[in-house]
Amino acid sequence: MPGFAACRCANTHPRAGKRGRYPRGVDAPELVALLAGRRVAVLTGAGMSTDSGIPDYRGPDSPPSNPMTIRQFTSDPAFRQRYWARNHVGWRHMHDTAPNAGHRALAALERASVVTGVITQNVDLLHTKAGSRNVINLHGTYAQVVCLGCGHTLSRSALADQLEALNPGFIERAEAVGGLAVAPDADAAVSDTASFRYRDCPRCGGMLKPDIVYFGESVPKDVVAEAFALIDRSEALLVAGSSLTVFSGYRFVRHAAARGIPVAIVNRGPTRGDELATVKVDGGCSELLALLLDELAPLPAR
Repeated sequence: MPGFAACRCANTHPRAGKRGRYPRGVDAPELVALLAGRRVAVLTGAGMSTDSGIPDYRGPDSPPSNPMTIRQFTSDPAFRQRYWARNHVGWRHMHDTAPNAGHRALAALERASVVTGVITQNVDLLHTKAGSRNVINLHGTYAQVVCLGCGHTLSRSALADQLEALNPGFIERAEAVGGLAVAPDADAAVSDTASFRYRDCPRCGGMLKPDIVYFGESVPKDVVAEAFALIDRSEALLVAGSSLTVFSGYRFVRHAAARGIPVAIVNRGPTRGDELATVKVDGGCSELLALLLDELAPLPAR
């Protein structure tokens, strides 16, 4: 296996894919050389899903965003009303979103025994939709709701039917305005939320919350331990589409680097982990992951 002692930052260079999986004009030889022959754990962020039409939080072209914190959600009924109104519209758009070439490439690389698993900061389930089997949803998913009182869970689709009965015509009125933008947490930009009615837990009357990790919340310890274990049994860590600004993702880059596991980063723009990376490529996830699918040879199944 090749060895790399320091970060090699690169842009993509002109080249055509051997089998046409990635577009002309994409090449990253140092990235390919680092990962060739290695079993790779992958950490993905919001930039992974931009080509599916879900904007990220911090990319170069991202619109300004101010995600709701867990303290706001739990302390103020007005914040909960606003959240559920916007989510009532946004989750449907996320549910209908399809995986892109990058998601499909990672699923194919897992079938080829190159990728050991995916740790994703995204809640959109696009890795699972693409066919990835070993997915650690670090921040939960949009598709489930949990009661903060008794722990009762229900599907987001079941709650949607109840919210629709309480708010007939709300979605149609919101979509009639046009220009809806949906954030990575399934929050849609809906301005008129004052009349929206939301539900409490059908079992105990407690507070219902999407089963996702809000800003200000901690990732469950068992989920973090599972992610560390995936990295420890891999031979490289590939970060795709994350600025690593929040510690929940950055910790895994620090963990890998401390153990001498090579780190490769693919992202548009700088990241918090660039100084710890063996190779950093400034570029989009879809084309670069499709390149890796084209270039990395399958490994024997374990």
